[in-house]
Amino acid sequence: MTKLVLCDIRDRVAVLTLNRPEKLNALNYALIDRLLAMLDAVETDDAIGAVILTGAGERAFSAGGDIHEFSASVALGADVALRDFVMRGQRLTARLEAFRKPIIAAVNGLAFGGGCEITEAVPLAIASERALLAKPEIRLAMPPTFGGTQRLPRLAGRKRALELLLTGEAFSPQRALELGLVNQVVPHAELMSAALDLAHRIVRHSPAAVASILTAVARGLNQSIAEGLLVEAEQFARMAPTADLREGLDAWIVRRKPGFGGSWTHITRPDEARRPSLAPDEPGAQDQGAAATRPFMSGWKRQK
Repeated sequence: MTKLVLCDIRDRVAVLTLNRPEKLNALNYALIDRLLAMLDAVETDDAIGAVILTGAGERAFSAGGDIHEFSASVALGADVALRDFVMRGQRLTARLEAFRKPIIAAVNGLAFGGGCEITEAVPLAIASERALLAKPEIRLAMPPTFGGTQRLPRLAGRKRALELLLTGEAFSPQRALELGLVNQVVPHAELMSAALDLAHRIVRHSPAAVASILTAVARGLNQSIAEGLLVEAEQFARMAPTADLREGLDAWIVRRKPGFGGSWTHITRPDEARRPSLAPDEPGAQDQGAAATRPFMSGWKRQK
């Protein structure tokens, strides 16, 4: 049986690949469920500091929802379609948006419908010059259902988003860059190296601090500035007692490279994060966080 989502771990970065190339990586129910389960495993693995999400094959990142499967759900009634399709898709994009490790979409081809909504939801995205994006749901006589009517206007502005939503016309990666949907557009051959470079520039920092920033932005973005500042202060308060912050301050004061050994556990288990820091040359400092592969992760390919 073909694996619906592939995972290749490269130097603390998990590359997750949507693997239905013959269907342009369309998001059927089984693929969405598998991706959600893999995200759960990745988030709690301290050996992984970042995620790259891409599509198999040369043609598509994801062409969106599996229309044949969705059509069958619609035929069973609105309640079934809402439960099986809409809520499942919204659960995925909400998970991507609130993930406590950086997720970088490497948009390698078509990103239509749900594929575009994934690009909108993740915190970072790099597009190949071959990418093509679209919000074509209106051509099926329906609105986007994985969050596209909400996230796209917040990213691009109301009028520019409505033009894309109401026409269903495809747009270039350069246009996606202008609208704030992607961070970079690169030559196709350089897409994965650019995504890995960005990931490695992030994972060298404290995992706990990275998680705090992602959480503060995700929770505060759609609140008032006053409410957002409270979220920011709360995230600092969670970092204040951690060994990583002490290590960062000590390293800065004596002008040495910090050796961060923390994880994102300060968010859920703060007592475990309050351990003595390790200097970079102490035994175990370099291995901290190199957790053994969890049972769920067994069989995944790891590279240096």
